[in-house]
Amino acid sequence: MSVFKEEITLANAVDISNARNGLITEAKIRKITIDAMPDTGARTETRGLLVINEETRQKLGLAIMETSESTLADGKIDTYEVTEGVNIRWKNRSTVLPAVVVPDGKYILLGALPLEAMDLMVDPVHGQLVGVHGAEPLHVLC
Repeated sequence: MSVFKEEITLANAVDISNARNGLITEAKIRKITIDAMPDTGARTETRGLLVINEETRQKLGLAIMETSESTLADGKIDTYEVTEGVNIRWKNRSTVLPAVVVPDGKYILLGALPLEAMDLMVDPVHGQLVGVHGAEPLHVLC
């Protein structure tokens, strides 16, 4: 399977909540649109989360909530910071999850958990993300 990237928008989930509650304006929500690499094998290595670098964390103003030991694809084991919630949006789908911060990471990685939460899978033939259940995300209520 080839390596590919997809455009996603990341936003500070606390900012979104503050805007919803009238504490800040929509224009003050810290967000960026970037290319991310889907990383379906990341479930155990980086807790299957979104992986960002320090520059992205700072642009989004994300607080550090904890640290976690993780293994990267190159086999490097280290302790990494985990942020507060990040709103992750791909086309008509979104979810909120923490991110693992790899300070000098070259790529933004979209792990298995955000892919599952947005009802997405990798189409290896066409090198793109597609909806598991079609064009509209399946929302399961528990």
